[in-house]
Amino acid sequence: MQDLINDIATAMANAEERGKVADYIPELSHVDPKKFAISLATVDGNVYSAGCATTPFSIQSISKVFTLTIALGQMGDALWKKVGREPSGDPFNSIVQLEHESGKPRNPFINAGAIAVVDAIMMGHEPKETLAEILNFVRYIADDDSICFDHAVAASEMAHRDRNASLAHFMKAFGHLRHDVDKVLGTYFHQCAIAMSCEQLAHAGLFLASDGINKPSGIRVVAPQRARRINSLMMMCGHYDASGEFAFRVGLPGKSGVGGGILAIAPGHGSIAVWSPGLDSFGNSLLGSQALEMFVQRTGWSVFGH
Repeated sequence: MQDLINDIATAMANAEERGKVADYIPELSHVDPKKFAISLATVDGNVYSAGCATTPFSIQSISKVFTLTIALGQMGDALWKKVGREPSGDPFNSIVQLEHESGKPRNPFINAGAIAVVDAIMMGHEPKETLAEILNFVRYIADDDSICFDHAVAASEMAHRDRNASLAHFMKAFGHLRHDVDKVLGTYFHQCAIAMSCEQLAHAGLFLASDGINKPSGIRVVAPQRARRINSLMMMCGHYDASGEFAFRVGLPGKSGVGGGILAIAPGHGSIAVWSPGLDSFGNSLLGSQALEMFVQRTGWSVFGH
C-alpha cells in the first residue's frame, strides 16, 4: 500500500495542470500551489503517507462533516427541520435556492446549510464556547490535541464576509437562524479555519469508515446508522455541484474544501485525506480528485463495487 501511495504522490508531483488557488479568501492565496500530500489511515490502525502529509492546511468546508456530526448528536433528526438532505446542483455560495425554498438550505455542506448547522449547535452559547466544543471534538476524533484554528484565515474570511453574510441574513429573515448573524458567522469562519495535516484529517475520518467506531482507539463516535447517513450526504453533496462527477469518477463518500483538501471514506477499509491547493472550476482540489481516482482504480475500493 505504501508503494501505491508513493506512486500517486510521484504522479501528482509531475502533473503540469494544477488548478487555481482560492484567492477570494486572500489568506489562502499565499499557499504554494506545488504542495501535495496524501495520507491513508486504515481501520486496522496502519497509516500510509506521502508528500507533505504532516503540513497543516486550512480544512475549510471539510469541517462541515464534523459540525454535522456534532449537530446530529445534539439534535438527532430534528436537525432536518432546519436544513435539507438533497444535492443543490448550484455553487456552494449560491443564494438562488434559498429564495425559492423559503430560506431553508438544501443540505448541510453548502455554505448556507453549514451556517444553519452552526446556528443549531450554538444552543444559546457564545461563539467562544461553541468553538471550544468544535475544536475539542475534532481533537478527540483525530486523537491529537495540537490541532488549532488558523486565526489569520478566519480574520481574512470575516473581512470578506459579504456573500456569506447575505446568505445568513436571508435565512434569518425567514426565521431559520436563532442567533445573532455576526456571532454565527464568526463561529462559522473559525470552524472553516481549523488547520490540520493530511495525517490528522485521515485519523479524524476513521469513524466513518467503520460504522461509527474509530477502530484503532476503540472509541464509538456515532451509531452505525448515523455514520452511514453522514457518508451518504458526503457522497451526494460533498463536492457541491460536482458531487455527481466525483461519485462517477471516484465512487467514495468525500468532502472537499477550498483550502485544497479532500477527505474521502472507504467504508470497511479506511479514511483517505489528500491536499493540493489548486482548485478546479467547481472549487474542488484538481489534483486531489485525480489522486483519489487513481487510488480507487488501483485498489477497487469504490462503494459501487470492483
